[in-house]
Amino acid sequence: MPKLIPIARAAIFAALLAPAGAQAGRVTECTAINICYCVEQDIKPAIDANISKIRQQIAEQKSYGKAIGYMSLPISTVGGAYSGINLKVAAETKDKVEKRFGVKSVWILNPGGSGFSLPSGANGADYMLQWTRVLEGPNGNGEDFDFFYFVGPADFASALGLTGEGDMEKIDDLFDRRYLADQGLRDAVAQGKVSKPTFRNYYGLRASIAFSYGSHDEWNILRLLNDRRRGGTQFGVANQIASFYDGHATPPSAAEQGVSTGYVGRCNF
Repeated sequence: MPKLIPIARAAIFAALLAPAGAQAGRVTECTAINICYCVEQDIKPAIDANISKIRQQIAEQKSYGKAIGYMSLPISTVGGAYSGINLKVAAETKDKVEKRFGVKSVWILNPGGSGFSLPSGANGADYMLQWTRVLEGPNGNGEDFDFFYFVGPADFASALGLTGEGDMEKIDDLFDRRYLADQGLRDAVAQGKVSKPTFRNYYGLRASIAFSYGSHDEWNILRLLNDRRRGGTQFGVANQIASFYDGHATPPSAAEQGVSTGYVGRCNF
């Protein structure tokens, strides 16, 4: 999978952390399934262009007869996480899941992949408007997707080479190696965004969708889409969108429950 160049990558993850009301010209924008975000008005054309491009990619993969999945995971440098590591985990998890089901049968949309960035000034709400519209599909039923894959701690452990013995020491060693080789990580440390202890604690104890604003919204999006499917004659219970968490099928008792929101919310000014 192509990698984002460092400048574009840094712009995306800085944008995800910007407060929703920080830019002038923000307006409330709601989607087909009535999820609302406070977004930058001037960025909406770029969002629309990205959505069109993403839908074309999905259509191309569908033309090969593939099932289409969406991968949800934390990406930003926040809470001890580092975006460079998260992008690595995203790419490796995408490959792992596609190999598990068969690369000729499944294609995973990785939101950390290249080509999905927005202009300077975009923040998490702008990105989530983009992904919500992609996920809900043209008719608001999630018709472009067959399953969601929510990345969990075992996925992170697999990608980071953790074995279940001395894992936090391994994470300390990973930090030291990465710090020497990665200017982006050194910059994040200098800016107070991450430290060796917070890095160790995040990847040892919290690395999963449970601690991601965007993933919380994506969990709720899936729940709403399946609510609509269960209540409609076109789909019904048998044709809900499947979901996986940490490599295992999500049980109905969890899949049908909502979680706290991340970037969802109307402008409050």
